Amino acid sequence: MITVCDRAKQACPIFPGRPVLAHWGMPDPADVEGDESTKRAAFRDAYLLLSRRIDLLLALPLTTLEGLALEARVRAIA
Repeated sequence: MITVCDRAKQACPIFPGRPVLAHWGMPDPADVEGDESTKRAAFRDAYLLLSRRIDLLLALPLTTLEGLALEARVRAIA
């Protein structure tokens, strides 16, 4: 379970078992004020940041990492 905004981090439901949890905090592009170009840039930047983080996540050796080690690596991506 990966959250990206503080509201989701606080309101995230409880999941059964021991899921890997990480918070990849980032500014909410919907909160950006300004002209259309500024708003578009905020969404583009958020997309690029998430895209890079997902690429790093997919590069992890998921099948060889144990639970706590995996969680630490996923959290370190942020």
